[in-house]
Amino acid sequence: MDEQKKHRVLIGKPGLDGHDRGAKFIARALRDAGFEVVYTGIRRTPEEIAAAAVQEDVSAVGLSSLSGAHLRLFPAVVEALRNAGAGDIPVLGGGVIPDEDVKLLRDAGISELFTPGTPVEQIIAAFRKACEAQEAGRR
Repeated sequence: MDEQKKHRVLIGKPGLDGHDRGAKFIARALRDAGFEVVYTGIRRTPEEIAAAAVQEDVSAVGLSSLSGAHLRLFPAVVEALRNAGAGDIPVLGGGVIPDEDVKLLRDAGISELFTPGTPVEQIIAAFRKACEAQEAGRR
């Protein structure tokens, strides 16, 4: 029965990055894989993303950044979720992320990171795993 459960996720584009093709691709891939997907659109603040995640009762948040602001914006979303009482929601991130930034982002609370060329099946599996872990913690 758990395999039939639809996991609810949010895909967000924090900051001024207006490039949303990758985020929309991931949102569609997750939807096609059976997820319920909330897409916040571009140019959202970390607080707006956190508020939407709480309001929509999602099990995971996916962030996309192609502007180079990931070191500031991704941790800001994690902090905004904590401030909203939703620090248990895992945050996954993707985009143009240099290798040297991966450890910094993981240390800041980003559970998974994806760079260009990551197979979509790997991204879907990571979202499924994050959602299952988060939902198990809610029980």
